[in-house]
Amino acid sequence: MKIVVVSDTHGSTDTIIKNIRSMERPDMIFHLGDYIEDGIKIRDALDIHTIMVRGNGDFGKRKFEDEQIIEIMGRRIFLTHGHKYNVRFGVQNLFYRAMEVQADVVLYGHTHIAKILDNEGILIMNPGSPDYPRGITKKGTFGLITLGDKVKPKILEIKYV
Repeated sequence: MKIVVVSDTHGSTDTIIKNIRSMERPDMIFHLGDYIEDGIKIRDALDIHTIMVRGNGDFGKRKFEDEQIIEIMGRRIFLTHGHKYNVRFGVQNLFYRAMEVQADVVLYGHTHIAKILDNEGILIMNPGSPDYPRGITKKGTFGLITLGDKVKPKILEIKYV
């Protein structure tokens, strides 16, 4: 199973939609907030099942949760935007929450900086931001997780097509 992970689109969906269309069709998309309306636009444009959580920029979107735990293929996947765990200062709070909910995989955004970590067997991934990247490279990114015998995370650079 292939799952695209995207966060921090901030009102810009054309680039990520084009990039997802140009790849092998994923089975699912996770949108990690900021802006949750973009997750809806992406879902509708691609007709792919999309799970979304709210970010700090999603005021008043009460119909959506701040975090979700999804069980897929025997894996517990914890989705959050990350702002409530102070991820700009590190992932330690997020890691402790993952242990509390017995997550195998943690997906978060907020920092706009792509990252993949393995902390005591818990995979922690931030897909970065497709159009508003931060960090050293300043390259737009999104994530891809392949679930099989193992969980294989990958950060993909945005192609401007």
